Amino acid sequence: MAAVTAAQPRASKTESYVDNKRKEDIRQANINAARSVADAVRTSLGPKGMDKMISTANSEVIITNDGATILNKMEVLQPAAKMLVELSKSQDAAAGDGTTTVVVIAGAILKQCLSLLSHGIHPTVISDSLHKASTKAVDVLTAMAVPLELSDRESLIKSASTSLNSKVVSQYSTLLAPLAVDSVLSVVDPEKPDMVDLRDIKIVKKLGGTVDDTQLVKGLVFDKKASHAAGGPTRMENAKIAVIQFQISPPKTDIEQSIVVSDYTQMDRILKEERNYILGMIKKIKATGCNVLLIQKSILRDAVTDLSLHYLAKAKIMVIKDVERDDIEFITKTLNCLPIANIEHFRAEKLGHADLVEEVSLGDTKIVKVTGIKDMGRTTTVLVRGSNQLVIDEAERSLHDALCVVRCLVSKRFLIAGGGAPEIELSRQLGAWSKVLHGMEGYCVRSFAEALEVIPYTLAENAGLNPIAIVTELRNRHAQGEINAGINVRKGQITNILEENVVQPLLVSTSAITLATECVRMILKIDDIVNVR
Repeated sequence: MAAVTAAQPRASKTESYVDNKRKEDIRQANINAARSVADAVRTSLGPKGMDKMISTANSEVIITNDGATILNKMEVLQPAAKMLVELSKSQDAAAGDGTTTVVVIAGAILKQCLSLLSHGIHPTVISDSLHKASTKAVDVLTAMAVPLELSDRESLIKSASTSLNSKVVSQYSTLLAPLAVDSVLSVVDPEKPDMVDLRDIKIVKKLGGTVDDTQLVKGLVFDKKASHAAGGPTRMENAKIAVIQFQISPPKTDIEQSIVVSDYTQMDRILKEERNYILGMIKKIKATGCNVLLIQKSILRDAVTDLSLHYLAKAKIMVIKDVERDDIEFITKTLNCLPIANIEHFRAEKLGHADLVEEVSLGDTKIVKVTGIKDMGRTTTVLVRGSNQLVIDEAERSLHDALCVVRCLVSKRFLIAGGGAPEIELSRQLGAWSKVLHGMEGYCVRSFAEALEVIPYTLAENAGLNPIAIVTELRNRHAQGEINAGINVRKGQITNILEENVVQPLLVSTSAITLATECVRMILKIDDIVNVR
């Protein structure tokens, strides 16, 4: 009997069998999906990176080099891969530039994580070590950075042109970089010197000419012509400008109604009333001395009729109609005036004043320019030109990146070398630090350090150089203490990159590393995907 009881299995206190295979498969699938997204944009990194042509469902074509735009337009279905798309969006919001870099770094860290997982290291250990390593990396970068004053316009222009060099419009960087710097510096509020709201910089796109014709306008530009219906004026000096949100047209009933008039005298009376109504409005407008009207677009009824345009032309009032509702806030801020919602509130103190409002011909189209605005708000307008729509759109995206770079420098005034120099220096310093750490942490930090080498490797690869030789030489230079040695893509060799004027804001590099690490940690922690109906 004793033998029989010994043969029975002993019931364990805890359940020992857990199916780990599925969890590993899911983690691996997530990592592979995210890496494939990173590989898709990897070729467009750096000044010699390739461009992507995106064809959307409604047969629209976009040619771009901007990581955030490429990923935004890609239809990604796998949930983990979507996280990389969100990652580039958050980098775009935080720094504005480095959207490709952040995705490439995340892909490289994920690749290292795969090998760590296959060695049997627990995901939580890897995750915690990555967090430590990224915090240390930010400290190392901050120690490398060079402080900067906003009065140093040269350095600001250098960093803006570094951002533009990797874009399609790189040959125009000598024009666009100073333009970006000047427009950001002109909207900085002295009371809040660290804050720049890019909504105060309006970019107006106009087809025709080349990117060389892009200009900064101190004032307002309307992408439409003045109303010519009844021979109204197209140029107005000493303009008094009103922004109105009501309609200068006969009133209508709110609901669809048809009024039948059978008597001619009554019809004449209706027309006469309409005329008097419009005349009454225009007299009130003229009484305040207003001579330029900006009329908001109206949905319910016509904002202006032919009759009212005729009377406005007689009163020598220049009319610009169909102003978009979204632009009203920008216009009123620039003109330092108030929008007028009702004719009864039309007063002289609500008007804006400008030296000149005129219609200007640009190629075969016309625009309206408002210049010499008195007490102008802190806003500025950039008029972007280009030979075709694709170039204009790409110029706008590139300009946005350059503006964001200058904004980063305004909020965090430190510069750092570009050209793969900070990444190699980080890799070297973290590699040395990993030898001090005990246990698994050291392994994980070393893998993180190796992952950062992907940036110089990819830069060299995209420029058609020998990546292994270049990265080895770069490591050697950094080991000898040349902190700012980086890859000079133009010469195809390694030089001191600060002297070559390849610089970027500290904020771009630090936010790229922290955001990439955060995203990777999140993907690592996922061990199952549950579909819910």
